[in-house]
Amino acid sequence: MKALKTLPGWETTLTVLVIVALLGGGLLSKDFLTGQNISFLTANFSETLLMALTMTLLVIVAEIDLSVASILGLCSAVLGTLFAAGVPMPLAILAAFMTGGLAGLLNGLLVTRLGLPSLAVTIGTLALYRGLAFVLLGDRAVADFPQAYTNFGFGTVPGTLIPIPIAVGAVLAVLTAVVLHATPFGRSLYAIGSNEVAARFSGLRVERTKLLLFVMSGLMSALAGVVYTFRFASARGDNATGFELGVIAAVLLGGVSIFGGKGSVIGAVLAVFLIGLINGALTIVDVSNEILTIVTGLLLIGSVLVPNLIARAQAARQRRRLRGEVVSP
Repeated sequence: MKALKTLPGWETTLTVLVIVALLGGGLLSKDFLTGQNISFLTANFSETLLMALTMTLLVIVAEIDLSVASILGLCSAVLGTLFAAGVPMPLAILAAFMTGGLAGLLNGLLVTRLGLPSLAVTIGTLALYRGLAFVLLGDRAVADFPQAYTNFGFGTVPGTLIPIPIAVGAVLAVLTAVVLHATPFGRSLYAIGSNEVAARFSGLRVERTKLLLFVMSGLMSALAGVVYTFRFASARGDNATGFELGVIAAVLLGGVSIFGGKGSVIGAVLAVFLIGLINGALTIVDVSNEILTIVTGLLLIGSVLVPNLIARAQAARQRRRLRGEVVSP
């Protein structure tokens, strides 16, 4: 309980909800709380966790990247195509990261240099990058990757049940949190998201910062693509289709304001775990994928609606307080 008291209000609520989801899953199935099952569940949302980290930074500066899952799929297709052509795996992985970085760079240039809204840009590149993935692989899949690499995707940290991708995600989450909450760069992101005009007048390089964040998002999507490819031992053009909804839902449910200037890494990480546990609990009782998509959609709506209702209630209380002070003799 003392640990919970050190967390901000919404993060505390999310922590409680994660505990409730764990207990609820345990009631639905006696196997839910086993170490093996929790390890499997957390591995399933490792890609979402990775992409949510850089999405958090983008949304804090009042931007968004809807193309993350398509970049993942494109990087997976590049990796698979090159490996099938006989390119050594390290070079294929490097090419996948270069692809992700270039995809993020294109998004960033369209937003920062041409002044286009990131929502519209990344809806377009969502389709563009997914289409390119299908151009590379069509309907075929590339498999038979070396075991040393597939172990990275679905293996665990030696001596534990912690999936390797989750361990990597945890390290990156800590680094992202430190950068966001304990460095001048992180403070500049909040300043840009809160008031971009004021940030410009204070000397912050807004366009360069946003461009960097889009490139970082592309690189993180590439890492997620490598993890996804090796975890399923399959490179396909449709890998991770629709994952962008889960990423955005986690970021917004984690308390990051869609209008920018507010949010935390720990909130986004807790929301990733909460959504993953809810989906895992529903899956274990044979709920269909269609229902899981509906649940994700409801969580996405709720993550925007609830903060709005809270803000309205707080504003109403403030107005009543001010009226009371005016009326009082």
